[in-house]
Amino acid sequence: MSEDGRQVKDFRIPLFPWGDTPEAEYYARKGVRNERKFIDSGRGFRIFTQSWVPLSLPVRALIFIVHGYGNDISWTLQNTAMLFTDMGCASFALDLEGHGRSGGLKGYIPDINAVAQDCYEYFMSVKQSQAFAGIPCFLYGESMGGAICLLLHFIDPGAWNGAILVAPMCKISDKMRPPWPVAQILQFLAKFFPTWAVVPAEDLVDKSIKDPVKREIGRNNPLRYAGKPRLGTILALLKTTAYLEEHLHDVDIPFLALHGNADVVTDPSVTQSLYECSKSNDKTIRIYEGMMHSLLQGEYDDNVSIILGDISSWLDIHINGNPCQ
Repeated sequence: MSEDGRQVKDFRIPLFPWGDTPEAEYYARKGVRNERKFIDSGRGFRIFTQSWVPLSLPVRALIFIVHGYGNDISWTLQNTAMLFTDMGCASFALDLEGHGRSGGLKGYIPDINAVAQDCYEYFMSVKQSQAFAGIPCFLYGESMGGAICLLLHFIDPGAWNGAILVAPMCKISDKMRPPWPVAQILQFLAKFFPTWAVVPAEDLVDKSIKDPVKREIGRNNPLRYAGKPRLGTILALLKTTAYLEEHLHDVDIPFLALHGNADVVTDPSVTQSLYECSKSNDKTIRIYEGMMHSLLQGEYDDNVSIILGDISSWLDIHINGNPCQ
């Protein structure tokens, strides 16, 4: 029995987030071309990328996906990409520095602006390719990925038709911050020992995912960074969220912001502030009652259907709007 009284069936962890069907067979059945390659970061390590392109219909839009802290693009995020291919969109994503199959010390992001630049260069290479020229393009970011999407918007405001921000990390929830004076001590130590994995934190899987079956799937991700947060990463996140809080009024992109009001990882009140303060005249917010941090891959299926309906409706309107600049 789950914590909210739902009956939970006996659960065997599958080989893949969608079950035991081998990846190549799964994508063939879905009519999707999945491609994987490494690209040079220009900073001394390689970046792993994936794409998911529907084959049965013309591509309606490009979705550029940015994953969250500790996550990667080879587990549940593949399911998210396939949700977009079901809508006729092609999805593109990369493992961020220190995550998944990309290079760098695992769980370590010393400079989020540099990571955003990695994303920008890869996404622009796709957008400017002959195969996808002129197709509407949208950013999609979860948690820390949502913060990076806002940085991508600031890098090149005219490059994107819009952004879907899922529980964006514009501020780390106070419930996840170390108490005073621990936080101040850790920030001081980060200047001297940035890679030290010592920050006290509860398992994000438990804090993020409501459905107990999906929680075990998430926990079983073979590439997930499950260690303690590194000092330098936390310092970089705090700097980025502080910057975004100060520049919410500069956001001027069509966006759909989604957040659960039971989220204790990122702060839904700051997403509300983003909606109220941004100068975009095309903005939509959905705050979901009782939902947690991981919306598409963590909530019960009936809740996911509600969220997907909101995303699909928003995309339908904006795909039929102005093309990418």
